[in-house]
Amino acid sequence: MVTSTHLLKLASNKVFKMTEQLDEQVVVQQSQQLMAERREKLARLRIQGIAYPNDFKPSEQAQILQARYLETTKESLDEMAIEVSLAGRMMLKRVMGKASFATVQDGSGQMQFYINDEGVGSDTHEAFKHWDMGDIIGATGVLFRTNKGELSLRCKTLRLLAKSLRPLPDKFHGLADQEMKYRQRYVDLIVTPQTRNIFAIRAKTMASLRDYMHTAGFVEMETPMLHPIPGGASAQPFTTHHNALDMSMYLRIAPELYLKRLIVGGIERVFEMNRNFRNEGVSTRHNPEFTMMEFYAAYTDYRWLMDFTEDLIRRTAMTVLGTTALTYQGRALDLAQPFARLTIVEAICQYAPQYQKEQLQNRDFLRQALLQHRVDIAAPHLRDAGVGALQLALFEETAESLLWQPTYIIDYPVEVSPLARASDLNPEITERFELFMTGREVANGFSELNDPEDQAARFQKQAMQKEAGDKEAMYFDADYIRALEYGMPPTGGCGIGIDRLMMLLTDSANIRDVILFPHLRQEEPSNTQ
Repeated sequence: MVTSTHLLKLASNKVFKMTEQLDEQVVVQQSQQLMAERREKLARLRIQGIAYPNDFKPSEQAQILQARYLETTKESLDEMAIEVSLAGRMMLKRVMGKASFATVQDGSGQMQFYINDEGVGSDTHEAFKHWDMGDIIGATGVLFRTNKGELSLRCKTLRLLAKSLRPLPDKFHGLADQEMKYRQRYVDLIVTPQTRNIFAIRAKTMASLRDYMHTAGFVEMETPMLHPIPGGASAQPFTTHHNALDMSMYLRIAPELYLKRLIVGGIERVFEMNRNFRNEGVSTRHNPEFTMMEFYAAYTDYRWLMDFTEDLIRRTAMTVLGTTALTYQGRALDLAQPFARLTIVEAICQYAPQYQKEQLQNRDFLRQALLQHRVDIAAPHLRDAGVGALQLALFEETAESLLWQPTYIIDYPVEVSPLARASDLNPEITERFELFMTGREVANGFSELNDPEDQAARFQKQAMQKEAGDKEAMYFDADYIRALEYGMPPTGGCGIGIDRLMMLLTDSANIRDVILFPHLRQEEPSNTQ
């Protein structure tokens, strides 16, 4: 029965949606009107022959000046008469009769400009009054401190360098839509200091990682991004075609097999900051294009790698943030304590105590347990899976999301680790680890398989799985086998997901927040006008 209250609620929702649509139409109309007015201003500038000049060169940056003269008094600045030239985007404008103020933002920070007839001339001052928020302007002048203590530039010359035809969001209200922030990152960077800070931290993190690797004796190399055979990971690749060679090619899913070819060639410590591409789903943790750092060191194993990776991440946090005590989404994350190490079975028993160790050795029990978690055990990668692969699937359902503090999960089964060296103590498992923090994988490493015959057999098994329908199974790479046949020394290798690491260091809930231009569905044509 439909009650009057229900009808009233439906009517209210309909009115709300109609009001929301009308508000959007008003915003669009206002924006179009402002753009038309700005285009008229630009047309007048073109007639005057002064549109988009390219001969102004700033001598300083705002933030450097703010830091340099932080302690300098108003009186001292007046005596010093420091002349500088600055340029940037006008973020705020106040016209107060005979004097005007503008807040100008360059790549480093902001500086206030003071403009009057005496300084720049009445004609320039009058022209400035008609300039718009978002315009790029340049000025020369003398630094001074206002009565309120703000470091400012008393302008002697002032020029409009680039006209902004589109109005900036009003205090970011016009870019509150998260998807719009991703689509129009250029606007997001202009108006959101937090976004600029995230990518400043990212740049600093990349530099810190490189410094650490160089200090540890690693050499940075570049390997192909177009592969004739996709390899180095279990993932579905993007495909393309090379016209001149008339051959199918694949965007890189991992640089691993090429970096290990370099180990064979005698470059005993090698790393690469690499872009990878995987044709997989999009989520808060996944983007089809992402960044990893992979590194390989001859005469090491997975135990050495775990120690090395732990120290690398800890020192990077200290270098970039000045602390190893992080807060992620309101919960503490401690990088200072030794990272825990658990096997897959130990992790299941610890975080899902309803399961007993003995039960987890039974294939039928594991299949039933997965069915209870609504896992499709008929999927190609699980249909004929052994105990090890089923244990891993159950771990992913029960324990993975609960691994908040840094934890290494070790000793992965051979059947899900086609490139990792088998343990000498137990041939069913490999010398492999995955590092988890805040419930997600951040790094993956192992003692590398350097036995060419064993590797060939594993590739063959992967190829059979691919033929059976597993799209993420690996191809048989004959050239890589040939490289191993020349002899590869015992080697340890690891890959660290840079984007996920950046999520932790910047307290970002979504991987798109740490990628400048994340992939989204194609925008509707009307939204690009």
